[in-house]
Amino acid sequence: MMFQPQRQKKLALLAALTLVSLLHPREVLAKGIQDKSCYHREQLTGDWLGGRSWLEEHGITFNLNVANFYQGVARGGLDQRFANGGHGDYVTNFQLGKLGFNEGLFLKLRVEHRFGENINGATGAFFPTALPTDLPVADNEELLLTNVLFTQALSERFAIFFGKLDTLDGDPNAFAHGRGMSQFMNAAMVANPIALRTVPYATLGCGFAILGEEGEPLFSFTLLNAVDTAETDGFNELFAEGVAIATELRLPTRFFDLPGHQLFAGTWNSREFVELGQDSRIVLPNVPINQADGSWSLYWNFDQYLFVDSRNPKNGWGVFGRAAIADAKSNPLEWFLSFGVGGNSPIGERGADTFGLGWFYSGTSDEIGPFIQTAFGPVGDGQGVELFYNYAATPWLHITPDLQVLMPARENAETALVVGLRVVMTL
Repeated sequence: MMFQPQRQKKLALLAALTLVSLLHPREVLAKGIQDKSCYHREQLTGDWLGGRSWLEEHGITFNLNVANFYQGVARGGLDQRFANGGHGDYVTNFQLGKLGFNEGLFLKLRVEHRFGENINGATGAFFPTALPTDLPVADNEELLLTNVLFTQALSERFAIFFGKLDTLDGDPNAFAHGRGMSQFMNAAMVANPIALRTVPYATLGCGFAILGEEGEPLFSFTLLNAVDTAETDGFNELFAEGVAIATELRLPTRFFDLPGHQLFAGTWNSREFVELGQDSRIVLPNVPINQADGSWSLYWNFDQYLFVDSRNPKNGWGVFGRAAIADAKSNPLEWFLSFGVGGNSPIGERGADTFGLGWFYSGTSDEIGPFIQTAFGPVGDGQGVELFYNYAATPWLHITPDLQVLMPARENAETALVVGLRVVMTL
């Protein structure tokens, strides 16, 4: 694609602004060191001699995180061992209106990678115990570009988006979301796993969103390429195997005069399903199944605060739940349930800490189950419990002890007791 001269100038300006921050020019250095002490600053690397705040003034912000997970199967499962692995998540947001482009135009770039080892295959369960350690692609430690997402706000209540996007931010929930980096770690508690069959992790797509009063999406419609292209740009595969559609309606509520949400959603994928396939978000064998043309899922979630801190309305705790059904002919999960409690810590002045206790139950498809048995032996339904406490040692350093008790769908695997520690640094 050839760029027009005006567009070339804008792109050159965008590149120059980023380069300026790296070289610390006189204008940036003149600001001097404005950082707080290392203990109190929001990011470990601080303000970069004023460069970070200068870029933010010009519409460029960074959210850079590195997480390390040390987990082990202390009892049961398939293999009692410990492993250390991690995930790097580097997000840059551009308010392109401040850089001479269209007003209300935004660009989000995400580069991520995994490193080390994990125990996701040692428990006997279908869901990874630490989802980020398998993302964006299991057994691949390269830096991968999973988001190049343009969003154009056409009004205060309506926006369109297009580009390469990852879908892990879907199915949002106040107490059970966080991409496995800030709340629960188990894939079953981060988002509804029943939609994974129909929605790729990272691929090309477009859509629109209707926004609420605070800018949060009330309704979104997304049209996606049917297959995952996290390791490529995706243009050669675009719609070659079909399309995927995802819609979500998330309504704010005020039950008990406290905030909450009710989410209703559905997905559909038109591709032909002839095998289970390997997906980093679920631990399943790659075995053939009966051909199925297309697949669908319907899911619901809710979050409801039961307490809100009068001194800080953003802090509180409450309950959450999820439920879902899917096409049993093509989806290894026919239905799913979860429920739990979570939020900010009620302990003294530890309002920056968070906690969660959740339970999930997954119903294995009677039609797909026999194919899984060829690789895993007898299978039934699976369930599990996860408990975590996220301790904010500093604003940029969070340490999370985590305990999981998993009763795998694989009947030849004993109940697994998983203990772990997550350390997340904001750079």
